[in-house]
Amino acid sequence: MAFLLSVALGIITVVATIVLWSVLDVIGLFDKVNALMTDIQGSEGGAAFDLMKFASLGQVASYSTIIAVVNVVLLTTLSMLSAVLYNISATLVGGIGVTLTDD
Repeated sequence: MAFLLSVALGIITVVATIVLWSVLDVIGLFDKVNALMTDIQGSEGGAAFDLMKFASLGQVASYSTIIAVVNVVLLTTLSMLSAVLYNISATLVGGIGVTLTDD
């Protein structure tokens, strides 16, 4: 169950990142940042600054996918460890045990 929730969270992360990037591109934020950096750099700065070299849609989607995969592994591992620790403490002090199943 924790694995499925982690995968769902990973998918949501990737989709939300792509939607946010698209909204920022539509409102022209990247062009405004490029213009600001060109103004700061001046005419003597050499090559013009291009934010798309560092934050294109493909790169942003790739980074968010990597982060989502790492989150899936970490959240699944942490949920399993927390269930084990809870079961150990429930055994020691008395309480209800939690079982991870394939339902």
